[in-house]
Amino acid sequence: MKIMPPARTLLVADVGGTNTRVALATGQQLRSDTIERFKNASYPGLETVLRAYLEHQGLTDIDGASVAVAGPVRDGSGVMTNLDWSIDRETLARATGAEQVAVLNDLQAQGHALGLIDDANMLNVVAGPATAPHSSRLVIGVGTGFNAAPVHDTLQGRFVPPSESGHANLPIRTAEDLALCHFVETAHGFPAIEDVLSGRGLERVYRWHANKAGSPSERSAADIMAACNTGDDEVATAAVATFVRLLGTVCGNLALVHLPFGGLYLVGGVARAIAPHMQTFGFADAFRDKGRFAGFMQNFAVHVVEDDYAALIGLISHLEN
Repeated sequence: MKIMPPARTLLVADVGGTNTRVALATGQQLRSDTIERFKNASYPGLETVLRAYLEHQGLTDIDGASVAVAGPVRDGSGVMTNLDWSIDRETLARATGAEQVAVLNDLQAQGHALGLIDDANMLNVVAGPATAPHSSRLVIGVGTGFNAAPVHDTLQGRFVPPSESGHANLPIRTAEDLALCHFVETAHGFPAIEDVLSGRGLERVYRWHANKAGSPSERSAADIMAACNTGDDEVATAAVATFVRLLGTVCGNLALVHLPFGGLYLVGGVARAIAPHMQTFGFADAFRDKGRFAGFMQNFAVHVVEDDYAALIGLISHLEN
């Protein structure tokens, strides 16, 4: 009789621009009862968060640890884009006592989760043809920031290369797009995709529309979405419509770059909030508005991932495979 080795205890953490979620896993199973959320502003760095978590869980060390950071990762070291934190493998090992450690970009973690997410947590927003096994896929994150990562299943395993797609130029299709670019470039001196297609980006789009309407004002992203949902603020509705159209354009551009015949998967809180408005405001039309390649765009389905713990699931998969 074959004796199976005992399941390992793993620690996984999804570090966003605002919050960090930490959880334990036994083998490949996420233990939902161990998920804790930490406000990043209350801690000087991730190491302090992880030590506080392990103390609360009554653990001194674990078998493996992996974190997903919302920022560029190179040679096992990650730097947050919208937070003054950094993390590397050595720090992660010191904080957790784990011998196996990994630092991934947050979209890489989401990519490793594909195929492990329940179909009930997938919302199809653009139809596409049935796909062959091992077709390339693309994960696009829309939340505090914006980014994308291609997902390739190879004979050697899954390969999810990182990128910083959110810091490429915002596309210009119309005169209004150009005016919006000039408006948002005052934030960093450069009109990046993330300056519009993110939570804070939606707030900038709202201010732009309010200025155009001759009544300068501002609202939080949550308030903008709530007002659009109730229909009691025309500026909020216009801002969401602009956001959806530009999101469709950018996703279409990324589809042509990466050819994800296995589909595009939108993740993140803003993506989930925007999803109910995609059909109303023409996401699919903007996605496929590629001139003589408009027909070719029929090859790509687009889904919204509604599982808030997908990144944690992907981190577990990365450690165990």
